[in-house]
Amino acid sequence: MEKNNPFEIAQKQLYTCAKVLNLEDDVVRMLENPMQQVQVSIPVKMDNGTTKVFQGFRIIYNNVLGPAKGGIRFHPEETIDTVRALAAWMTWKCALLDVPLGGGKGGIICNTKELSEGELERLSRSYIDCVWQFIGPDVDVPAPDVYTTPQIMAWMMDEYSKLSGKNQFGVLTGKPLNVGGSAGRGDATAMGGMYTIREAAKEVGMDLSKAKIAIQGFGNAGSFAAKLSQELFGATVVAVSDSKGGVYNPDGLDIAEVLKHKKETKSVINAPNTETITNTQVLELDVDIIIAAALENAITKDNAGNIKATILAELANGPTTPEADEILYKNGIHVIPDFLCNAGGVTASYFEMVQNTYMYYWTAEEVYARLDQKMTKAYHEVLYASKNHNVTMRMGAYTVAVTRVVDAMKTRGWV
Repeated sequence: MEKNNPFEIAQKQLYTCAKVLNLEDDVVRMLENPMQQVQVSIPVKMDNGTTKVFQGFRIIYNNVLGPAKGGIRFHPEETIDTVRALAAWMTWKCALLDVPLGGGKGGIICNTKELSEGELERLSRSYIDCVWQFIGPDVDVPAPDVYTTPQIMAWMMDEYSKLSGKNQFGVLTGKPLNVGGSAGRGDATAMGGMYTIREAAKEVGMDLSKAKIAIQGFGNAGSFAAKLSQELFGATVVAVSDSKGGVYNPDGLDIAEVLKHKKETKSVINAPNTETITNTQVLELDVDIIIAAALENAITKDNAGNIKATILAELANGPTTPEADEILYKNGIHVIPDFLCNAGGVTASYFEMVQNTYMYYWTAEEVYARLDQKMTKAYHEVLYASKNHNVTMRMGAYTVAVTRVVDAMKTRGWV
């Protein structure tokens, strides 16, 4: 398998877009690296009385359009280059969805499965102690991401509020409803992805009620995607997978049963009425739609040629390498690129920021209606750009997003 640095991939995608748009060199220089990077050492008192020091990051990639926005990951293999790449993709994602936000991202190198709840709370609060002067409702607004939860956001919001001397519900999004969260936020990433899949199916002439779907990744986004695929479209989900492997049933999975099994055993493996397959095999099944909802670099030049699906929906960030992208494009696979497909999360987070600001909260139905409008508009702008420039859907998304960022930089006199 090829080794891939996520930030080098993000830069490579930018450089390709710059050629399509004929961007000036000074503009590219301004966009190729983050504007601000903070790395912190986070001391945490462990349950056994020792103090462990964790490494954490918070990066603002570009904030020309508004305050930075982006999640915080707790992951044992977190790297600053992963955070840089995710902050870059957040910049393009916010611009693509036409929300007045920039791109940021954060992370801590840790394994949440090895931490008690008390240790997790102390780590979360200590992180805010280290970065609170670099974030804020008008500066940089974090959110949940891999292995972070609404409860962790509540602890972080509370710590920031204590440090600033007043309630600051708007400093983070993805919070529980009783402390300034938004209805419809929990499944917003998957719901936004469903709206783009619906539009893509129209484009390729697919009847979603007869579609077979395989999902790589069965965390928050992937599990909601499985449920929503059935509820909204009547599609058949034949395979899902998590970090330990996948399960398959050609006649369709009982998603409620798989969710129950995962809750009890911590994995989908050996769920009732399924056969075990690998994560790679999930991607290579003869299905209509693949939903990539795991981590980066799942689809590479080594396996892209084996994908048989008509639509590849990237619910994860950076699941496809540039080399794989070209293979998929040549093979006629309709890719819904990550920073379009999974933009439902940040769009609903933006809605949460709006609600926090004027202290009036919407119903879930109102959130979904606004989300549908945003996602549908963005999908068709990307589709038009890809056809207009004769490029991949990903590059179509880049041309729309980068143009908006560059125009704002020129208007403000940055370049």
